[in-house]
Amino acid sequence: MTDANSGSATPQQIATHPPFPGVRLLWSIGFGVLAWIVFWVLVVLGVVQFVLLAVNGQVNDELKRFSRNLVQYLFELLAYVLMLRDEQPFPIGPFPSVVA
Repeated sequence: MTDANSGSATPQQIATHPPFPGVRLLWSIGFGVLAWIVFWVLVVLGVVQFVLLAVNGQVNDELKRFSRNLVQYLFELLAYVLMLRDEQPFPIGPFPSVVA
């Protein structure tokens, strides 16, 4: 009355896991810090747009387009950090350009 599976697992029973993505972790930390900086730049640009609106009665269209591209860039940074996409954002990949 011996149990063949007592204490030892066969290679078929051992679950294989992919290796820990250490390089991805380092890139994610770097892109996370960059996302934090981009967020605060966007806050400052929002304040500048508000001041321009109060002074001139209209927003600056070039600043509006740049802010839109920067928001898209922030989305790409956060998508990479949260593992929603595998393509690395700028400066490794291209800077996003939003048409509208």
